[in-house]
Amino acid sequence: MPGSILGNAVVRVEDPDLIQGRATYIDNLRIDGLLHLAFVRSPFPHATITRIDTSDAVAAPGVVAVFVAKDLGIPAHDTFLPVNAACKRPPLALDKVRFVGDMVAVVVAETKAAAVDAVELVDVDYDPLPSVTDPELALAPDAPLQFQELGSNIAAGEREADDTDVLADAEVVVRARIDNQRMAVVPMEGNAIAVIPAGGAPAEGTEVAGEFETTIYVSTQMPHAFQSLVTGVFPDMPADRVRVIAPHVGGGFGGKAGLVAEHSVTIAAARKIGRPVKWIETRSENLIAMPHGRAQVQYVEMGLKRDGIITGLRCRMIGDTGAYAGFGGVLPMQTTYAMAQGVYKIPKISYSAAAVLTNTTTVGAFRGAGRPEAAAFLERIMDIAAAELDIDPVELRRHNLLEGDIFPYRTVVGTTYDSGDYAAPLEKLLELADYPALRAEQAKRRANGDVRQLGLGLGVYVEVTSGGGGQEYGAVTVHDDGSATIAVGTSGHGQGHPTSFSMLVSDALGIPMDQITFVQSDTALVPRGGGTGGSRSLQVGGNAVNLAAGAVLRRARDLAANLLEANVDDVMLAEGGGLGVRGVPTATVSWSELAVAAQADGGPLEAALDFQQADGTFPFGAHLSVVEVDTETGFVKPLRHLAVDDCGRILNPLIVQGQQHGGMAQGIAQALWEQFVYDEDGNPQTGTLVDYTIPTAADLPPLQTANTETPTPLNPLGAKGIGESATIGSTPAVQNAVVDALAHLGVRHIDMPCTPQRVWSAISAARSGTLPALWREPPAALADLPVRTSRASGGEAI
Repeated sequence: MPGSILGNAVVRVEDPDLIQGRATYIDNLRIDGLLHLAFVRSPFPHATITRIDTSDAVAAPGVVAVFVAKDLGIPAHDTFLPVNAACKRPPLALDKVRFVGDMVAVVVAETKAAAVDAVELVDVDYDPLPSVTDPELALAPDAPLQFQELGSNIAAGEREADDTDVLADAEVVVRARIDNQRMAVVPMEGNAIAVIPAGGAPAEGTEVAGEFETTIYVSTQMPHAFQSLVTGVFPDMPADRVRVIAPHVGGGFGGKAGLVAEHSVTIAAARKIGRPVKWIETRSENLIAMPHGRAQVQYVEMGLKRDGIITGLRCRMIGDTGAYAGFGGVLPMQTTYAMAQGVYKIPKISYSAAAVLTNTTTVGAFRGAGRPEAAAFLERIMDIAAAELDIDPVELRRHNLLEGDIFPYRTVVGTTYDSGDYAAPLEKLLELADYPALRAEQAKRRANGDVRQLGLGLGVYVEVTSGGGGQEYGAVTVHDDGSATIAVGTSGHGQGHPTSFSMLVSDALGIPMDQITFVQSDTALVPRGGGTGGSRSLQVGGNAVNLAAGAVLRRARDLAANLLEANVDDVMLAEGGGLGVRGVPTATVSWSELAVAAQADGGPLEAALDFQQADGTFPFGAHLSVVEVDTETGFVKPLRHLAVDDCGRILNPLIVQGQQHGGMAQGIAQALWEQFVYDEDGNPQTGTLVDYTIPTAADLPPLQTANTETPTPLNPLGAKGIGESATIGSTPAVQNAVVDALAHLGVRHIDMPCTPQRVWSAISAARSGTLPALWREPPAALADLPVRTSRASGGEAI
């Protein structure tokens, strides 16, 4: 029997199309009769609309139509998992705009240039209103309200009934206000959609599959969910009459998980005009309008004994939802809450949170969605505690790690960890880094008074993937020529699904990977699916495909036993392909012959099924950042970054390493460079890539990766997710390293991003004895939140 391909580094099969320019994105689809769409967006963060005059734009050359809200009649809706139905967003503003970039009208024209030019001709009169962009200031009694009917800017929130006792038996309490800054998602390709209404032909090269009233090409992570959301917004468009296709997608990172307002408007415009319409988001639109990520203010207090044992944790969170209360409001209330205990023995936890409306872009999912925020505050307060107690950060963590045969383990807040060994990646990390040698080098630099000081930072974490479990579709078909096709309901956009899933089928059936076709991301070709998000794909989609391949093999063995006149128990994969009989090398039958025999036996050689996973899985790991800080300029140079991540059983180490590298790049970027900023009048200050500083490869340090493997019992492959883990571990490691480089000066905390200005200011304040306090009392409004009535499972929360 051939050896297994699983666990080996296999080069990605999908990359040649991407590298050689054969990939198809929405902007290069060829569609007959295509129109182009451009939006009129508000320049004000908060204003009443008093008049919209579209007459000049309608008369402009090439313009087909100009629509305002009343022309299209699209109901207000949320992009993804709303936190408050009273704060839904109208796709085109009705009487009021609530952030710079809110849409008030749309132009449809024969060319993109004509549409963009006509946008300038739409005359909108605004009556400006007071605005607020800071979520803490939005909680003030006199703050301008986003939705008058709410009576405050709190879209949702809850608190513990009595949170005082969690710190009562502490000998030492450390406190910090931590800012987990607002981030732009910045995928390489922004949002994009092309809608072909009834009667239109699909894009050139698209397989014709049935008759549909509407075909939608969209850059999305979840085609089937998108189809369902369209039906919810447009009830007269039944799902079975709407085909959704996601061609190649230039990155998602959580930002493409729902139906955004621009999508709804494009669909409505195409239906009203009766011609295909396309909208491609510009980079500036992407930065100011695609839902942002993170945006939490975290008030954290940790109680400890003097020997470093944790006695309790109190967390009070403010989540900025932006102008409308969608998915971003869920994160501080549920996801961050579900992961608040992290990898530590914390006997008591009090947690409260508020989702707060501001005059800013809405906040949604961004790589990790709630889990990075939890790891960031927990790892930061651990380092603050280590400094207060004069204990090495490694030793403090060792004192408090969850350990032993405790899994499945239910945390204080009700989250159930499936499996884990939290000490293993930490110890492996320290060995790889030669931690004692790094500390010796740091001590030497401090003793010499070097301008460039060395900093070491840890990020030890646990996260949840495929939260709540879930179901996924997978199918495997063997054809008459001996090739195979996989169809799956996940929707990969760079993660390596064609390679990973083909490896499973090749391993199960012995069919070479170059004879396997991979089908995804088309609701006409794949009947159902949950899409890709929350690092769910391999553990649910991969297991569905693996089980389908197993079902195909079982039927094929029955067919082979009949053809070869052998006992089915003796039928096995043959060395040269197909199936053979144990001990009889000449008795074989090819997959082509088996597929033909299956047809004669009643139907194709195929299996299609759904795999159901009972709950989420919990990957974990440890990261170490080594940075150099110039104490004269505040410039931070990352020197090394090491990661030991555990994602359960590893199918393809090459793909796992790629995900680790990508996650580290985004996590390091949050710690050092990225932040979306508004001025106090609500104007975006980082609306271009000149101002919003994403790193290049030249900015990043050498990235060293390793793994431990702790399989989950929740699926047959033992797999957990890896797509977001490195983002979660890397950010606090880098922030901790920057602070550690300056700890001998008395610096205890620097908010992210740790820019040269912030670092230099902290150094100057330390030298002058004017360091700001780490703590201030949270806004009083948090004390008036409704009392929490239950502790939801972390699996249910994500």
